[in-house]
Amino acid sequence: MIARNLINKDIPPLKITDSYGKALMWMNTFHLQQLPVVKSAHLVGMVFENMLLNNSLSPGITLKNYPFEHTPTQVTQGAHIYEVLKIMYEHNLSSIAVTNEDGKYMGLITLHTLLEYFGKLNAAQEPGGIIILEMPEYDYSLAEIARIVEVNNARILSMYLTSQPTSDNIEVTLKINVTDLNPIIATFERYKYRIIASFHENDYVQDMQERLDALMNYLSI
Repeated sequence: MIARNLINKDIPPLKITDSYGKALMWMNTFHLQQLPVVKSAHLVGMVFENMLLNNSLSPGITLKNYPFEHTPTQVTQGAHIYEVLKIMYEHNLSSIAVTNEDGKYMGLITLHTLLEYFGKLNAAQEPGGIIILEMPEYDYSLAEIARIVEVNNARILSMYLTSQPTSDNIEVTLKINVTDLNPIIATFERYKYRIIASFHENDYVQDMQERLDALMNYLSI
């Protein structure tokens, strides 16, 4: 997935001639802390809610007076989704502008859109269970892990690895398409895998829904 496929077409950019007051009103409407500003269809930069609120200028002052970054924080339309996520995380952004290679503004990607995409990518809505393994990084074998799951007539819907900064171990989180994980857990234990957590569907669906609802409420503030 690349940046241009994640653009939210419902959020227009601000113009350089728009006022501080209009920028704040749009941020409140779209529940964002940043919005892009364009001039002659090209990205000028992003305006930030906290800077507008802390500025003593009148709300009627136009964005021509805004102290834009010398190099706007943006991604090009061909950037991979992981690059988009990395830049948004590093700059603590709730949205990021997308441009073409000539700097022409293409649209906006929001954190909400990214969350929706990764939710689908990680099979979060598919029925099943979760198993979390811990092992030394040198012992990791995707082929063997998949074989253990598949001999129990199941399959892996999604998987991701998490490094542990204080050791050489990694955590392997598996989303599996069955609700009864006991046979799979028993097989992992027989092969001396360390299982640090497992969640049957009834155990985690409600918790995931509560966390999602809380996040959605936060993004809507």
